[in-house]
Amino acid sequence: MNDTSPAVARLILIDDHPLVRDGLRARLEAVRNLEIVGEAGNAQEALALAASHEPHLVLMDVGMNGMNGIALAGMFHERFPAIRVLMLSMHDNLEYVTQAVRAGASGYVLKDSPATEIIQAIGAVLEGKTFFSAGLGARLIQASATQSPIERLTPRERDILDALAEGLSSKQIAQRNDLSVRTVETHRLNLKRKLDIEGQAELIKFAVENRRKRG
Repeated sequence: MNDTSPAVARLILIDDHPLVRDGLRARLEAVRNLEIVGEAGNAQEALALAASHEPHLVLMDVGMNGMNGIALAGMFHERFPAIRVLMLSMHDNLEYVTQAVRAGASGYVLKDSPATEIIQAIGAVLEGKTFFSAGLGARLIQASATQSPIERLTPRERDILDALAEGLSSKQIAQRNDLSVRTVETHRLNLKRKLDIEGQAELIKFAVENRRKRG
């Protein structure tokens, strides 16, 4: 972790198998500057913990019963966009990886990865980077090479972009979507990062031009 990471990063483990959570905790408890502040076995528990503990990162299983990890990642992205989501899965299927990224996940690590790789992934995601298990990143880049920047945005980010094109302020967008102003501002920051845009004026210009192209 570097200077962009929090001094002590708060982490929540989300997996519907207690033994898996125990194994992850055992592998991660010795990591410096990392505090596991909670564990959740389903979506409801995870969202409640996120609201009460404000973690910097959640390590989340893809294949949970009930609401799966990809759907839950989308909910995290909408409600808590400042919280980084790192997916953990036994599947190296590219479709799962693509869906996770579209939902707002910052990384995807296989469950059989060594502890060093999981720790490396956590560090990278906390620094604002993305991380994918060996081989997955290259396949994802190849698959997304033909995508436009807009296609890489999450549904919520596209909603925010459309609202900016209408000339709405962050406060107005927040009221329309039942979000906090802080959440909207975080979405705007994510939009600038994903679209490689520097300032707010440039972001609004992009939003207007994109809407005009769509007619």
